[in-house]
Amino acid sequence: MQKQVLRSLPGCVSIPIGAGKVVAPPLRVQGRTCRQTAAARSADQQQRALPVGPLAKHGQLKQNASRIVSSAATVDSATVVKTQRVYTFGKTMSQGDASMKQLLGGKGANLAEMSRIGLSVPPGLTITTDTCADFHTNGRKLPDGCWEEVLQGLRTVENEMGCKLGDAKAPLLLSVRSGAAVSMPGMMDTVLNLGLNDTCAAGLAARAGDERFAYDAYRRFLDMYGDVVMGIPHHLFEDQLEHLKAERRVTEDTALTAADLKVLVGRYKEVYKQLGKVFPEDPYEQLRLAIYAVFDSWQSERANVYRSVNGITGLAGTAVNVQAMAFGNMGPTSGTGVCFTRNPSTGERKLYGEYLINAQGEDVVAGIRTPEPIETLARTLPGAYQQLLDNCALLEKHYKDMQDIEFTVQEGKLFMLQCRSGKRTGAAAVRIAVELVDEGLVEPDVAIMMVEPGHLDQLLHPQFADEEAYKKDVVGKGLPASPGAAVGQAVFSAEDAEAWRSSGLPVVLVRRETSPEDVKGMYSAEGVLCQLGGMTSHAAVVARGWGKPCITGCPDLQVDEHNKLARINGVEIRQGDFISLNGSTGEIICGKQRWRRRSWLAI
Repeated sequence: MQKQVLRSLPGCVSIPIGAGKVVAPPLRVQGRTCRQTAAARSADQQQRALPVGPLAKHGQLKQNASRIVSSAATVDSATVVKTQRVYTFGKTMSQGDASMKQLLGGKGANLAEMSRIGLSVPPGLTITTDTCADFHTNGRKLPDGCWEEVLQGLRTVENEMGCKLGDAKAPLLLSVRSGAAVSMPGMMDTVLNLGLNDTCAAGLAARAGDERFAYDAYRRFLDMYGDVVMGIPHHLFEDQLEHLKAERRVTEDTALTAADLKVLVGRYKEVYKQLGKVFPEDPYEQLRLAIYAVFDSWQSERANVYRSVNGITGLAGTAVNVQAMAFGNMGPTSGTGVCFTRNPSTGERKLYGEYLINAQGEDVVAGIRTPEPIETLARTLPGAYQQLLDNCALLEKHYKDMQDIEFTVQEGKLFMLQCRSGKRTGAAAVRIAVELVDEGLVEPDVAIMMVEPGHLDQLLHPQFADEEAYKKDVVGKGLPASPGAAVGQAVFSAEDAEAWRSSGLPVVLVRRETSPEDVKGMYSAEGVLCQLGGMTSHAAVVARGWGKPCITGCPDLQVDEHNKLARINGVEIRQGDFISLNGSTGEIICGKQRWRRRSWLAI
């Protein structure tokens, strides 16, 4: 009798009486949500058998039948299919792939994809974008069962790495990074080196045989965790670093010894205490709060502004990527960098990017140091450079588009940390689309869709009327991070840029370094000038995406944001002074130079 009832339920598998299990079919409903997709993929990939209680009453079974089938649940109404909220990636298995950007975010989907195609990617896990939406809906609480899934995924990472979070002798260190379905460079939060406390730092030093490396990681973690998770202004940590360097009479962070860095760790902890903040010693509590902070950053002002400016709508939230650290700060054979498989300003088919030796990723993208051009990596770390070239060629062919790549070299070994379709100027978009067709990677109809309306608008942006005429007024030169001509009055804060622009005044935003909080000011400005940073910093990437001229990494420029002035080669620039930028050459020019708009006939 029971067997006949089971046969009458659409989609259920016939089983013998007393077997105690009914296997639910995978969901294949058109227009399904991300959660349904997750349940379906979980059923397809893992082929789970869904446990149920004893098949007791015919009447109860009939009463629950419609609910069982529609939700892909089991015969027992008390047992339901759980939404999969955590997907792992690594050498042994990657549960996601590049097609899952809406669920895993662009970063998570591409980390899984790179793992699948055999690239060297540190293992990790991705918490879904749907979980971010539920987190905010539920009053900043993780959904039931999510934390347990995180811990289960963490075991997979620990097994692959041979380390354990919080272990005194072999501590696992993690990065916790955001990743929405649409790229939002620098607009959400990141925490690196998570998992350190006094005990684990000593264990890391002993395991690595390098005390300086361990305490450099520790001081970086205290700084970033304090800023992102605890709400402590970053400049308070930066002030302590600068004071210590002055005391030791050194100019570079890398000149500080292990003993110096231990002192710095103590001073960073005092910053916490002075503000009444308690640094969590428990690595699991560190992880939980870092996940909360990344989800919170989805609703930050800078993220909301960026989405509004770029017309980004309809996203559930950001995913959270928890990944084993690869260390670029382990000495002269380690480093970190960002590169594009083609020039994002011109579209030229040539590797474009920058790197820093003995550094971590945020040093490059945050614009706090001026990096080295990527081609010099061929001399510094030739083996890693050749592998990077090979990986770039493979990824561009795989994705059939120009790629923006983050990488780390740890003691000579290359690790891939991110890939995504790179943001580009209008001129670059046209050239890349045409050349991808010529190379046989895409069809013409696909190439046409790669050139967006905004790209065409950028082609009409201002150019200087006569570049030879202003040469006598050039006062300095930096890195040409984003091309074009900008003319405006110098301002030294994002707030002033926004206020002056709202009054109808053209402005150039001048900063020592930019941060994601400057996004409103960058959007309001005609151009951006930065003392520090490189051509792959977040400021440069965002400026190129908006078609705004940007110059970074000016060694002769000294910016005093407090007094609202800058000095360069004996020339003083005060707030309100007109300056001009040639983002194509990196030239900084005094005065209000003549410019003109290009016409379609000139393109």
